[in-house]
Amino acid sequence: MSLDLNKILNFKTTEEIPVPKRIVDQIIGQDHAVEIIKKAARQRRHVLLIGDPGTGKSMLAQAMAEILSEDKDVSVELEDILVFPNPSDEFQPIVKAVPAGEGRRIVEYYKKRAMEKLQKIQIFYTVLLLIIILTPWYFYYIGDKIMAAATFIGSMLFLAGMSFSMQMLQKQVLKNVPKILVDNSNRKTVPFVDATGAHEGMLFGDVLHDPFQSGGLETPAHLRVIPGAIHRAHKGVLFIDEIGTLRPETQIELLTTLQEKKYPIYGRSERSAGSMVRTTPAPADFVLVASGNLETLKHIHPALRSRIRGYGYEVLMNTEIEFNEENVKKFAQFVAQEVRKDGKIPHFTKEAVIEVIKEAQRRAGRKGYLSLRLRDLGGLIRLAGDIAKSKGKPYVEVEDIIEAKEKAATLEEKLAEEYIKKRKEYDIIRTSGHQVGRVNGLAVIGSRLFYSGIVLPVEAEVVPGTGKGKIIATGNLGKIAKEAILNVSAVIKKLFNEDLKKYDVHVQFLQTYEGVEGDSASITVATAIISALKNWSVRQDLAMTGSLSIRGEVLPVGGIIPKIEAAIETGLKEVLIPNMNLKDVPDDLFDRIKITPVRTIQDVINHAIKK
Repeated sequence: MSLDLNKILNFKTTEEIPVPKRIVDQIIGQDHAVEIIKKAARQRRHVLLIGDPGTGKSMLAQAMAEILSEDKDVSVELEDILVFPNPSDEFQPIVKAVPAGEGRRIVEYYKKRAMEKLQKIQIFYTVLLLIIILTPWYFYYIGDKIMAAATFIGSMLFLAGMSFSMQMLQKQVLKNVPKILVDNSNRKTVPFVDATGAHEGMLFGDVLHDPFQSGGLETPAHLRVIPGAIHRAHKGVLFIDEIGTLRPETQIELLTTLQEKKYPIYGRSERSAGSMVRTTPAPADFVLVASGNLETLKHIHPALRSRIRGYGYEVLMNTEIEFNEENVKKFAQFVAQEVRKDGKIPHFTKEAVIEVIKEAQRRAGRKGYLSLRLRDLGGLIRLAGDIAKSKGKPYVEVEDIIEAKEKAATLEEKLAEEYIKKRKEYDIIRTSGHQVGRVNGLAVIGSRLFYSGIVLPVEAEVVPGTGKGKIIATGNLGKIAKEAILNVSAVIKKLFNEDLKKYDVHVQFLQTYEGVEGDSASITVATAIISALKNWSVRQDLAMTGSLSIRGEVLPVGGIIPKIEAAIETGLKEVLIPNMNLKDVPDDLFDRIKITPVRTIQDVINHAIKK
């Protein structure tokens, strides 16, 4: 789809773009997830968000708390949580929930009663103190100096003992005052607690160790109780990112909390005095928003996932959205949001915003779409803003975005650049002439999220076999890559009626210490073997990528844009790509290199081989 971005974007700088105040309205490209979050908030359902990092999972969790706080259809009565001493069992403090604001009043009431009791005792001690102080002076006054000295020493000892006993008495009187575990008295919105990476004590609460456990110096058990994230999230939202990283035992405890809506607090360390303390169940009625990537699903306890699915929703996050007028305007809003959130960088000109949108197109990996990995794009926006600010510019311009892209290159892109540079320097990658049995393939290095294209030379040699014949491939190949090479023999037999069993075929992926996986080099391997078998030379100013079926059809592959960019960076003149991938190539790449779509291996041979 070809759009005139200049006409669509009706502003000069992002200063003119209004930014919604509500978090739920700031979420870009996740309309389905937003609808689910709204439904889940109204019904207080749990949600599991699955998607790539940086696609807006934490914002959706915050939006859930926002909806619970603002939606008139959702009635949430916040509560304070208190812990009281248990007169019948000091090691089992009693936990109670009261309406928000009542907690402080209850504690103040108990403190007031304790202080009144303490004041009565203090009056008695004050009178006694006066008698003790005046007695030595009385004996001194009547002239009995020996008795005065004796009573003075005695009074000092008594004074020290009385001071200590007063402290102990004060401690004993106040030990019956309850402790506020969760105070929501000043809160106007429901709690949002991010428990990502929390250990068991932080998540479920703990009881502190008491080094003084006798002689009246001990701290009462209820005063050592610490609430967990599940208790602080009571009546609100508990967010746990990468939930699959929690230990199975922890996930079971979380499941129990979801089922019972309460969970006791006990000492987590066996070597601590707190290990003997276990409270009555403390309220923990929250909405769980858990998130992670597809790998996370393997590590979520089946019972916990079943609970979320049975009483909530599973949502698969979008990683890209269509490149259309509406979404282009949303991306402009995203840029304005990032500038305002940062608060330290200049606003962007319209041309700079267009450059950011083009980068989002490139990162999507296929034509007609925009990438929704917005955290990475946000990093690019902030870096461009820092560059413009360091130059004293009032606004971020296109050249600042371009400079930021160079400086913000991923590790994979830097490795690919170094890879190409070294291999060109030592003539491992050749960009001109013809050669038998040698083909420039295209591949990507890195993970599914962060990758970059490289040119991957492949050499093949065919020699008469001494037995049944075999294909020997070297270059640290993965399982899929090895299977793809074996499929090539069927294609060659169909094309040339040549039985490779008569030959030993050696295939080498040159200097691939990083390893090779996937089947996108299938047409490269097939071309190299055919070239060696028939003694036909291959163009070295050309590179290719594509998967190959056993019927000789060229099938689509991933990472087509970074692969083409790698060919451009290397200085090649033409690339062969699967015809099905042609729609994924942005228009600007056609101006930088000749891109030829191929449907079959015969098309590849016709373009790449000089017979």
